[in-house]
Amino acid sequence: MASSDAKPLTAQCQCGYVSFPTPTAKPITMYYCHCTECQRQSGSAFGTSAIFPAEGLFPLSPELESRLKVFRRPTNNGRSLDCYFCSECGSRMIHRIISADGTPRSSVSIKGGCIEGLDWNGKMHIFTRSAVMKIPVEWEQYDTLPPWMKMD
Repeated sequence: MASSDAKPLTAQCQCGYVSFPTPTAKPITMYYCHCTECQRQSGSAFGTSAIFPAEGLFPLSPELESRLKVFRRPTNNGRSLDCYFCSECGSRMIHRIISADGTPRSSVSIKGGCIEGLDWNGKMHIFTRSAVMKIPVEWEQYDTLPPWMKMD
């Protein structure tokens, strides 16, 4: 099957109340984040983010929007992060960065544990300076962000 014919994956919360197709069949990139914010939101040693284009998911359909709640928290550099979660079970599902001027980023993070059929192999680890587990030296890793991620 050609990659252009590949079907989107399905993202679903823990209870099944929220379910939607990913904007594309594969994420743009994916990473394991070891920052303390991701540790808190995941209740684990790290968070898993699969990055997809926002187009095709945003604006949210009225049905999807009615099933999600959003928590906005400040980030570095005057930005904020919209954190979407299931209004029934509370599963964190989508993150979207909003710039200081209010412009939403053209990509979104869909939390990896919510995506059925996601390829988990060979992904990078970021914010390893906060890691609470040993990360093998042969795995791609960065103390904070890789240089190409540091732009807005």
